Amino acid sequence: MDKKRVRNAVTELLKAIGENPDRQGLRETPSRIAELLQEILSGNGKDPKDILKVSHSLEHDEMVIVKNIPFYSMCEHHFLPFFGKCHVAYIPEGNKVVGIGKLTEIVDVMSKKLQLQERLTTEIANIIMQCLKPKGVAVVIEARHLCIEMRGIKDSRTEAVTSAVRGIFRKDIKTREEFLKLIK
Repeated sequence: MDKKRVRNAVTELLKAIGENPDRQGLRETPSRIAELLQEILSGNGKDPKDILKVSHSLEHDEMVIVKNIPFYSMCEHHFLPFFGKCHVAYIPEGNKVVGIGKLTEIVDVMSKKLQLQERLTTEIANIIMQCLKPKGVAVVIEARHLCIEMRGIKDSRTEAVTSAVRGIFRKDIKTREEFLKLIK
């Protein structure tokens, strides 16, 4: 990330909205925003395939679920945060499993860039399918969007829910229902 360009852009933005970037409370704001953006958009340039390397060979061919994974992302339409929890499940094929922490890490990396909730859900499911080649993957994301809460309908109780199902979770309704029951 080019922090100098971010600082300059924020300075120009402050001027454009009628603020004085040299006043006491705003002098360090361009630097603070550059540091913040570097952290919250740190998923850019990271290859999720490096995270999802098979690390265990176990005789386990049942559903693996990690639920309530917290995430924070930035809406690419309004440049405001959306955040919530992600539930991920997969059914290993050929005894290929990955450490549970790797699933939380993949959610973190994929969410730390300008995103849309729908794309984030799809990308998580697709990368797990691609790297682990399991029998199936299911991902559900429940999120609050500040672009909805601060503008538009202005309701903090509104939650967006998206899902992506692959493999057996798409083909077998009982498997999908089991997943949905277990994440409640």
